[in-house]
Amino acid sequence: MHSGLELTLLLLGCAVLGVVAFRSLHLPPMLGYLAVGVLIGPHALALAEDSPTTHALGEFGVVFLMFSIGLEFSLNQLRSMRRIVFGLGLAQVVSTLVVTMGLALLAALLLPQLHLGWQAAFALGGALAMSSTAIVVKLLTERLELESEHGRRIIGILLFQDLAVVPLLILIPALARDPEDLAVTLGYAALKAALVLALLLFFGQKLMGRWFTVVAKRRSQELFMLNLLLVTLGAAWITEQAGLSLALGAFVAGMLISETPYKHQVEEDIKPFRDVLLGLFFITIGMLLDLRMVLTHWWAVLLLLSLIIGLKFGLIALLARAFGAAPGTAMRTGLALAQAGEFSFVLLNHAAESRLVDPFVMQPVLASMVLSMMVAPFIIAHMDRIAMKVAANEWMTQSLQLTQIAARTMKTQKHVIIAGFGRSGQSLATLLGEEKLSWYALDLEPERVQEAQAAGASVSYGDAARRESLIAAGINRASALVITFADTRLALRVLHLVHELAPNLPVIVRSHDDGDMDALKAAGATEVVPEALESSLMLASHALVTMGVPLRRVVHRVQAARDERYAALRGYFHGASDIGGDLEHSQVRLHSVRLHAQAMAVGMRLAGLQLEDIGAEVTALRRGGHGIALEPEVVLLAGDVMVLRGDGEALNRAEERLL
Repeated sequence: MHSGLELTLLLLGCAVLGVVAFRSLHLPPMLGYLAVGVLIGPHALALAEDSPTTHALGEFGVVFLMFSIGLEFSLNQLRSMRRIVFGLGLAQVVSTLVVTMGLALLAALLLPQLHLGWQAAFALGGALAMSSTAIVVKLLTERLELESEHGRRIIGILLFQDLAVVPLLILIPALARDPEDLAVTLGYAALKAALVLALLLFFGQKLMGRWFTVVAKRRSQELFMLNLLLVTLGAAWITEQAGLSLALGAFVAGMLISETPYKHQVEEDIKPFRDVLLGLFFITIGMLLDLRMVLTHWWAVLLLLSLIIGLKFGLIALLARAFGAAPGTAMRTGLALAQAGEFSFVLLNHAAESRLVDPFVMQPVLASMVLSMMVAPFIIAHMDRIAMKVAANEWMTQSLQLTQIAARTMKTQKHVIIAGFGRSGQSLATLLGEEKLSWYALDLEPERVQEAQAAGASVSYGDAARRESLIAAGINRASALVITFADTRLALRVLHLVHELAPNLPVIVRSHDDGDMDALKAAGATEVVPEALESSLMLASHALVTMGVPLRRVVHRVQAARDERYAALRGYFHGASDIGGDLEHSQVRLHSVRLHAQAMAVGMRLAGLQLEDIGAEVTALRRGGHGIALEPEVVLLAGDVMVLRGDGEALNRAEERLL
């Protein structure tokens, strides 16, 4: 038996070695933790015992994970993605749970020695419905696919899975009670959960912001951290005393803090605790795995692994198609979410502690879930290739995108390629256009691209971190390339491709701060420009100088923009990723409106619209693919595209008046 200190040192030392090994293989650290747990656990080398100390460490990891999930919980995000989250996400969790229950009960009929009741089947279904947020989000971020069509569906499903964990954490332990009293037990648990949550949310909502303000005014980092730990663990203790899960209280605490101005500071402060303790949790999960039983029943493990990946892929892909996704998008969504997740182990752990699942069943299931997470990075790495081979029209869609980019840039010479058409990219494009300099933008936000194209902008859906997209955009004919997203790792990928394709091309890069300047310069960046709104002006000035515009004129133009208090730069086309907080209604943005034949504005003069009365203005008018001068007497026709500027509420009223 080890002392608490000896056990902690053993776990930390092995964790360091495991993470170093798996990071060297470019695999997620989580898999390193699981592998370490398997090796040092009581069923392998027996270096660490399955003791209350290890369980306590693992439980703290889950507490801080749920706290982080609560911290990211946003009603605005849910509102903007409600069809995906509460439509596709709900359908995925329910269908996976129901199908898994059906298969488990069928197996129990065929093999009575499994001792699988409907309660155990429900627990297994809930565990299998989860996917790995840590692995999937990390890999999608690296691949620059979070804002892609399949990326948005994946994030929506993961978000609902995180929310579904809360009721499952209440239900699974309750299922272990006497079947005759199950309805009463579940009703009592639901009532307790409702009362505790109501008290926490009602009083917590009123007190949390004020209390954090009091603590923050003391200007002590130590006090702020102590208070953060007190709130997190205190909320977890309250729910535990009510007979509920520790994790539920931590989730509520995170959700309450997310509504305060201290959310981002808390997020940074809690990250070291969360990552370390979560790593120790995964080690304790690995320690549950009995390698001898797995090797003895290897065929069952492989069968379950195939069932997990095949079942989840098939269900999610079919549901994504039913919710309107293209075949390739549906396949990518299914492939990315075909593995088990962090909360699968949390739910299985609860099922094991409640003695719902027999150890004979638990071991193969646990092993297959661990293996599914280990193969997930390889599946995601090759999902594009799989989708193109299996989906009949996917290769054609990809080729069509590249062909469209190439066709639009074929006659363009000495242009600027803009990687990313968000706020900074659009500001840069505006100033380049005013100097009569040609440009072409690539962006991965479909809604933004669609709106900007309708307004006549030279932008296409494309990934600047792909060789084919840069070639199609005419990188060999371009005069400069500007990377407008402040992500150093992705910028380095683009710079690597530029170095191969056009080593002499000037490249201007946006970054968060000066910390990455040396790395970006070494990778071939001509200029590195700091963050925020000022960065868009600096990007424009460097780009204009690179294109040969006299320096005096550049300085004059930038100063003029400052004198106008950035009025022209505040309006930009929004995508779904821009919706957050009150941004949709309070910030000025651009919006394209196409007039259909029955639109109210058709036949009216521009001056007669009086949109300025409701806080909106017309910044451009396009007809037949060409710009029209904004003269008061211009008569609007069906098919005209009007580019409006204003805040969200004004744009809604203006569009209603026009249509």
